[in-house]
Amino acid sequence: MSTTTSGLDRILTLELVRVSERAAVAAARLRGRGDEKAADQVAVDAMRSELNRLDIKGTVVIGEGERDEAPMLYIGEEVGTGEGPVVDIALDPLEGTTICAKNLPNSLAVIAIAEKGTLLNAPDVYMDKIAIGPGYPDGTINIDLSPAENIARVAKAKGVPVNEVTACILDRPRHQKLIDEVRATGAAIRLIGDGDVAAVIHTTDPEETGIDIYMGTGGAPEGVLAAAALRCTGGQMQGRLILDTPEKVARAAKMGVSDPKRIYSIYDMASGDVLFAATGVTDGNMLAGVKFTKNYIETQTIVMRSSSRTVREIIARHQDLDKF
Repeated sequence: MSTTTSGLDRILTLELVRVSERAAVAAARLRGRGDEKAADQVAVDAMRSELNRLDIKGTVVIGEGERDEAPMLYIGEEVGTGEGPVVDIALDPLEGTTICAKNLPNSLAVIAIAEKGTLLNAPDVYMDKIAIGPGYPDGTINIDLSPAENIARVAKAKGVPVNEVTACILDRPRHQKLIDEVRATGAAIRLIGDGDVAAVIHTTDPEETGIDIYMGTGGAPEGVLAAAALRCTGGQMQGRLILDTPEKVARAAKMGVSDPKRIYSIYDMASGDVLFAATGVTDGNMLAGVKFTKNYIETQTIVMRSSSRTVREIIARHQDLDKF
């Protein structure tokens, strides 16, 4: 185990940046063009190509779907050169495809790498989620508590009145009851149209993003990616799969889910040594989008590692335009 951890630290922490950068640049060339599928496809192609340059024995555990649904970066696909550490990979080459297509804020290229067997192989279903960033006492949030109770706990731990807490929630009809309950507390809400991985990441730096807590349901694969990011900063997160049909229960069982009502802690979703990188595609609260100029391409990336709690922000100017 120690050899693998050392390998992740020595080889992959900064190498991972190039993977998310390539995907972000590819997608950014199509932002605002209104074609979600095309933007997603070029991001997938770019990320896969760069992943296969890494000296890893990688297996995609969170990806573009099942093998019969996606031609590449599907769950179970092996990537890398086949040399180096054996790792699990969770990725979303274009997190927020609609956001990118409309050139709205907070679209990202996202990837996490962890020691083999340490990332939850989550089925593609909804997950109920709650998350906060670092600096709070353990157990501050609890997915079984009401929204009002969780908001009150965050406010108390932060040392502010409830009306100075901001919750981020996906703007969906299914969340209307949640939205009403949060507003009834006096807390503010940041409604987002898409991109709940970015939303969870934003809880790691409330002073910069203005977001204290994320609440609501979203994709389970995205939940694992978000948990990987929070692991690197010391945040807290809980999730529960929404398996509301026999078909979903059966599908989850095939992926090893024996308890449909289980509450997953952040360590259940992402344990071991975790590396996480996200590059801005469009401008956002934490990361600037890709900037194209005559002489260079500029990217902004955040890359994190769980075991050292290191967070690096990297602004890169790529002057060899032919490589992009």
